[in-house]
Parts: sequence; structure tokens; C-alpha cells
Amino acid sequence: MSTPRRTGFVCHELYMWHDTGNYAGPMPYGNPVQPSTHAENPETKRRFRNLLEVSGLTGNLHLVTPRMALESEILAFHTHEHLENVKSISSNTGGDAGFFTPAGRGSFEIAMLSAGGVLEALESILAGHLDNAYALVRPPGHHAIAGEGMGFCIFANAALAGLKALNDKGLKRIAFVDWDVHHGNGTQSAFYDDPRALTISIHQDNCFPPDSGHTHERGEGDGKGFNINIPLPPGSGVGAYEAAFDQIIIPALDAFQPELIIIPSGFDAGAYDPLGRMQIHSDGFRSLTAKLMQSADKNCQGRILMTHEGGYNEWTVPFFGLAVMEELSGIKTKIDDPFLPLHAGLGYQELQEHQQKVIDAAKADQPLLA
Repeated sequence: MSTPRRTGFVCHELYMWHDTGNYAGPMPYGNPVQPSTHAENPETKRRFRNLLEVSGLTGNLHLVTPRMALESEILAFHTHEHLENVKSISSNTGGDAGFFTPAGRGSFEIAMLSAGGVLEALESILAGHLDNAYALVRPPGHHAIAGEGMGFCIFANAALAGLKALNDKGLKRIAFVDWDVHHGNGTQSAFYDDPRALTISIHQDNCFPPDSGHTHERGEGDGKGFNINIPLPPGSGVGAYEAAFDQIIIPALDAFQPELIIIPSGFDAGAYDPLGRMQIHSDGFRSLTAKLMQSADKNCQGRILMTHEGGYNEWTVPFFGLAVMEELSGIKTKIDDPFLPLHAGLGYQELQEHQQKVIDAAKADQPLLA
């Protein structure tokens, strides 16, 4: 393990009270769809938090108390209409806050606490109180666009933190590395014409949102060349992800030299996730974290902010999360991942020829890689 770090951790029981209703996975119920449990429910997050406590790691983390985001902070990206719609839904009996984005009674306040938790972690890092931090927040944020929620996300937590860093905290360059299995379209949209932000998303090709996250989406105007999408084929394992990091993501970060790296951290690229078809295991997430930390040490004094996004397998997500937290903190607990031998033994974990072709297409003609 690396040298111990001052690693912050944000969580709050109210995050678990965000009510996504009786969907059947991601799908609204109604004949012939029987009511069930929404995919984005509290259980994976609770079990992640609980495993940190059981492992003993929580006692070595710097707990960050979340605050409510200000409406002005939300309006740095989102429209007033979206803010008021979520507020109205939340004050009644719940409803639709956007495309595939249910919200319940009280979800507005919880979403404000989610965004505020990420902002509080950001401020602690930039003030020098922490080296890095993980914000285990809910609802997630990386799909939310300016005018509506999307894909379970109400407010764009990571993008709001990035805008705060650039507009209020004096940073000149920031970078996003989104490893959620779904394309980080909301974060991309927030900075598509902004050369101050390098936005990178590595995701399963055309998984969600539909027709989004293609390699030709490279930014526009002054931001052209500062958006990189790596749409890996379904079935990609640790070998493909490590190759994409080594060949594209880390070289792009080192060329851009950000002052802060923000990682929208979804664990739905993990093996056996119900909403993804990738094969990363806990040691894979550990390896990717180590690569990002090495780049952050070189470029931005180790400053990394992780914001929790997807991940829907309640058994495995806690072990993926623990591996990341051990790497961030430099503290190895005595907990071993019981799923690791099974996941590591899956066929085609190594980089495949068709996956390398996608990586080659993603890095072709990228200005930062020239």
C-alpha cells in the first residue's frame, strides 16, 4: 500500500431516505410490469458504508459533515425551472424529476444535501485539510443535465463541484474521469465548450443514455479537444480498462496537468452488475485508483475528489468500494474480497483485440495525446 493519506469520507443517513419507489429495476411498474424495487435503492450504499465500519477503516478516515447546497450553487449549472420542479415534487407525494428519475417526498432536501456533501468535501480538499475524499452520496448526479434529471440523477453533483472549483476557488484547470458503466453525459454537457475542464468518460458502449458517449464527441468551441469518450464493448474486463487508462486517460491527464481530479465513481462496471455487462473486480478498481493517484501526485498534489454514482449489486459493491477506499487512504484492512477469485477467473479478463481497436479509435487525433 501507499503512504497513509488524509482521506475524507462523506455520508449521511438521510441519503438513504431518498425514495425511488416501486420500480422494477430501472422500469416504472404497471401492468404487465409487476412492482418491485428500484435499482437505485439504498442497499448498496448502506452496505458499502457498513463494510467500511466492519473493516475498521472508518476510524482512520476524516469524516466530513455534509451541508445543504445553496440554491445559487445549484443554479450555477441547472435551470431555475428544474430546481422548482424538484422542489414541487418533493413537497407533495413525489413524481418524475426527469428522464428515468423518480423522486419522493423530501427528495429535494436530500438532493441538496447530496450536492452539498460533495461541495463540502471539495472545500476541505482545497483548504488543505484533506489529501483526497470520497463522497458516498445519494441521489447520484452524473447524468443530470441543466434542465432536468436523468438516469436516477437529480442534480449534477460532480459538475457542480467542478464549477465551484473553477468559478469560486481560483482553480484554472480541473479534470473528470468518470468510470461509471454509463456515459457521464451530464458532466460532459456542463463543460463541453469549456477548455478549463478535461472531461473523460470510460463506459460500456451505448448502454445509457441512448446514443450518447461516442468517440466523435470531443467538445466544441474553445472546449474542442477537451472531451474524451472511451466506449468499451460489453464484456470488457480489467485488461481493457487498464489499457485504456495507460494509453489514453493517464497520458491525457499528464498533458493537461489539472489542479484537481474529480472521479464520478460508479461501481456498475463491476462483474455481475444488473445494469452493466462489464467485468471489473475489486483489484481492478484498486489498480485504476492507484493509477489516478500517481497522476494526481504528479500534477495536483494528490488532490482527488470521488463522488458516488451507480453500482447496483448489493453483495459486490461494498468490496469494490472498500478496495478504492483502502487505496485512497493508503491503509490496508484485514478484509479480503470473497468474490475476487470468482470475478478474476471470468473468461476474457485480458485485453482483447476488438477492445484494443476501440481504444485506438478513442485516442486517434486527440490533441492531448499528440
